[in-house]
This record gives sequence, structure tokens and C-alpha cells, in this order.
Amino acid sequence: MSENVLVVGGAGYIGSHTTLALQEAGYRAFVYDNFSSGHRDACFGEALIEGDMRDTAKLVETMRQYRIGSVIHFAALIEAGQSVITPLPFFQNNVGGTLALLEAMNTAGVSRLVFSSTAAVYGNQTHTPLLGEDLARTPVNPYGDSKAMVETILESCAAAHGLQAIALRYFNACGADAAGRSGERHDPETHLIPLVLQAALGTRADIKIYGTDYDTPDGTCIRDYIHVSDLASGHVAAVDYLLGTEAAGMMPVNLGTGIGQSVRQVVEAVKRISNREFTIIEQARRAGDPTTLVADATRARDLLGWQVRHSDLDTIVRDAWAFEQRRASL
Repeated sequence: MSENVLVVGGAGYIGSHTTLALQEAGYRAFVYDNFSSGHRDACFGEALIEGDMRDTAKLVETMRQYRIGSVIHFAALIEAGQSVITPLPFFQNNVGGTLALLEAMNTAGVSRLVFSSTAAVYGNQTHTPLLGEDLARTPVNPYGDSKAMVETILESCAAAHGLQAIALRYFNACGADAAGRSGERHDPETHLIPLVLQAALGTRADIKIYGTDYDTPDGTCIRDYIHVSDLASGHVAAVDYLLGTEAAGMMPVNLGTGIGQSVRQVVEAVKRISNREFTIIEQARRAGDPTTLVADATRARDLLGWQVRHSDLDTIVRDAWAFEQRRASL
């Protein structure tokens, strides 16, 4: 029998793509979600279990019923800007929910975890062109703080309980499944590429650029944009790795391209691929936005045998544009 994987938050953007990738790789994926932000039509697993991550008893029951061997944890609040305004829900869900999940795993005897972490744990470390996993965790917003806290908790659980964990530090997830099965649709939407695409479609009045005075070539923030299908394959590679080792521990691994793109470069790519013009409004910086976040992805390549295949900016925008057009036509 192939490995049974519980995908917590599997009805969300990255979770749905990862569920598809797991099944294509021969795993049996089971989706666990409370639908606070996920979508029922994005559940592609063998079974859907509706429940909250903080419901330890239900998680234990689920893990035992479906004979779960590994868990992938996506269930987090992710809006960094909002975390500055209302931090408590981020700690309640992202930290408190993970504690409940870890308690359930320990009770059910499940020792393998792939955790959805973030490049936000690095904060604003502008002294280095590429961010490597051995840098200190210095987040600059409560969202990043919550993820850094979870990484610390995972280290303690690895030492105390034999947990085998990989914390995948994402850079900027974007794009959509090339076959159109899933894509980005947060409510409210806060991510740059879908916001710009909606401006190009005319479903949004304009696109706002927050900060044009950063220490970058064009004055706007630089990010490492990674196609969601490449992120999904990184999770499959992480499960593969954990299945092949007996060693307990918590290993952080970047998932990124090593190439930075500015906000203005993204806007220009959308204009080029959509062949549409739209209104751009420049505004002041937002609190908690680092200047540059670009990955050193060497560890993912060497440890997991992973590499990006779809993450050039034009492919990302083209796939996301096709998905947004389909959504607008429904």
C-alpha cells in the first residue's frame, strides 16, 4: 500500500495543487480543512474530512481511521500586512493550531511532518543577496513571528518525541495549474499577481504599488516568485525524503528560484502577456514589508533533488492569467 498523507488545509491554494501532485506521484492524499478560506471544488484527495486544526480529538480519529503515515500542514493565516493590525488571530491559529496538530500526531503515532513555513522568518536581512537556511530567524511582522515560533516548536518536538519534520520556507507562491484544475483565489485577495491580473481584466479598478522608495533598482520591493506547481513538487520531494530516513530532526528548506523580480517587473509582465493597460496608483510603504526576499535554493536541490520547472515569470503570469480569465467567464 502506498503512503497515506493527510493534507491539512488541502482545500486551499497551495494545498490543492500539492494534493494533485501527491496523487500523481502515487501517494494517497486525504484532505482535512475547515473551509475558512479553502474551496470545496479544490479538494482532490481520496477523502475530504471537514474539521478544524485545533480539534485534536478529530485529528487523532482521522489519522487512525485513514492510517495516516505523513502530514503536510498548510492551515495558516497568511496576510503579513493584516498580521500587523490584528496579530492575535495569527498566533491563535498558526501557533495554537499547530500545537493541537502536533499533539494529535504524537497521540496517533504519526512522526513525519512537512510544514508550510515562509521566507518571512528571515525578515529584512539586506546584507546578503540570497537568503540561506542557516541565517538567523529575524521576522519583522507577526505573521513571520508565528511561523518562526512553529519552527522552534518543531525543533523541540524532534528532540523530545522523535518528530521528523521539514519546514519548507516558501518565497512568493503564484501561478496556477496549467490544466486549469486549481488556482489562486483568496478572499480577500492580497497577493500581487492576481491583484494585477484583476486590474488587467477590469474586475478591479486599479493596482496599488506600496512603496517606490526602497533601495532597489526601480524603487519597489523585490521578491522571489515561484510557480505553485513547483511548490507542490517540493512537498512531494519532502515526503519522499522523510520516508527515506529514520533520523529525527527539523530541517528548514527554502523553496524559491534564486531570482528576484520587482513589483514593477511583475506589473510590466502582466501588461505584456494580457496586452491590456490599467491604472497604477503609487502609495506609501506598508508596515512590515521587507525590501528584498530571494532564496538560496541549494539545499532543496542537494537534499531533496528538487528544482523549479515552471517558475520563469512569463509562465507564471500566463498560467495565472488563463485561470483568472476562466474565473471571470463563469
